[in-house]
Amino acid sequence: MTGPIDLARVRADFPILDESIHGKRLAYLDNAATTQKPDRVLRALDAYYRHQNANVHRAVHELAARATAAYESARERIAAWLNASRDEIVFTRGTTDAINLVARSFLGPRLSAGDEVLLTTMEHHSNIVPWQLAGAKTVAAPVNERGELDIDAWRAMLNGRTKLVAVGHISNALGTINPIAELIAEAHARGIPVLIDGAQAIAHESVDVRALDVDFYAASAHKFYGPTGFGFLYAKREHLEAMPPRDGGGDMIRTVAFDGSTWNDVPYKFEAGTPDISGAIGAAAALDYIGALGLAAIATHEHAVLDYATERMRSVPGLRLVGTAARKSGILSFVMDKAHPQDIGSVLDMAGVAIRTGHHCTMPLMARYGLSATARASLAVYNGTDDIDQLIDALRTVNRLFA
Repeated sequence: MTGPIDLARVRADFPILDESIHGKRLAYLDNAATTQKPDRVLRALDAYYRHQNANVHRAVHELAARATAAYESARERIAAWLNASRDEIVFTRGTTDAINLVARSFLGPRLSAGDEVLLTTMEHHSNIVPWQLAGAKTVAAPVNERGELDIDAWRAMLNGRTKLVAVGHISNALGTINPIAELIAEAHARGIPVLIDGAQAIAHESVDVRALDVDFYAASAHKFYGPTGFGFLYAKREHLEAMPPRDGGGDMIRTVAFDGSTWNDVPYKFEAGTPDISGAIGAAAALDYIGALGLAAIATHEHAVLDYATERMRSVPGLRLVGTAARKSGILSFVMDKAHPQDIGSVLDMAGVAIRTGHHCTMPLMARYGLSATARASLAVYNGTDDIDQLIDALRTVNRLFA
C-alpha cells in the first residue's frame, strides 16, 4: 500500500476488530500493552505449523531445512529493519528478557560497589529492576510537568560512576518521545554505553541503529503486530563478543565435555535451547506488514488521530491529561475528578472501549505526579476518529454515573 492510510482496508486486515464487546462495536485502544495481529501474521504462523514445523539448526531433513531457512530469514529481516548486521541480532523472549540479558552478561561483570545506571523517571519497571538485580545503583533524571526529560539535569547526573545509560525511546505511560540521538551522543562523549528500550517505538518510529550509534536496542514483537513471547536485542558485535552467555543448553555451545565447554559464535551463544521459531517468523511478517503500509504513512495517520483525541479529551469536564510533551506518540494517559481509573476502565469496557488502567509498570513516574494510577488510551494504525468518539461518549457516561 502506498499513500495515505486506507483505514477501512487496514481494519479488514485484523479479524479481531470484528468482535462484539458487550453488544457494542470494539474500539481497541490498549495498543501500548499489546497490538492486534493482521492476517499476514496469522497466515505466517499457520503456514509454519502446517508446512514447516521442525526444530532448527539440528537436522538435515526437509522440514528442518524449511524451518531453519524461515527462522534465519526472520533474523535477516529484523536486522535490515534496524540497519544492523544479522549477527548483531539476538532473539529473546521480549524487551524485558533482552534488558535482563544485558544486565547480567554485559553490565554485571563490569560493576564495582557504587556504580550507577542512569535512567529517567519515566522508565518502565523492566528498565529499572534488571539493573538493580545486577547490582547497580539506579539513579533517575527528572521529568517536567509536561512529561519531558530535563536534559540539563540528566547531563549533570553523568559522572565517573555511570556505567550505563538506559532510556525508553517512547514512554509507555506518557507517550513522550525522548531525544535518544542526543542522549546517546552525550553519553558516548563520556565513554558511557547506552541501551534503548524500544518496546513502544518500532511500530511508530524509524530506527537506524547505525545512525544512532546505539550500543543496545531492545524490542518486543507483540508491540508491533507480531506474536507474544518473542523479541530481540540488537547489540554491537564488540559487546556480544565480550559478553559471557547467560543461559546454558543446546545450540549455544561449540563443544561440551565434563571438564569444560566452549561457546558458539554470536548471536547463537545467547540462544540456548529450542527457540520460539514461530515467534521469529511472525515478527518478520509483522515488519513486512508495517513496511507495506509505510512508517511515514502510519505516523501521519496516528498523529492525526492523536491530535483529534487530545482536543476532544480536553473538552470532557473533570478530565486531566497526564503527559503533554511537545514530541509525543499516540498515548493518552488521563485522570478524572469523579472516578478512579479502575472504575473508568470498567465503564468503558461496557461501552466496547478497551483501555488500560493502573500504574503501567511505572510506579516511580506515578509517584512523581502524586498518582497511584491513570487511565490510558493508546493508538495503532487501525484506530480512527470513530474510536475516539466512542471513547469520549463513554467518558461522558463516566461523568454521569459518578456525578
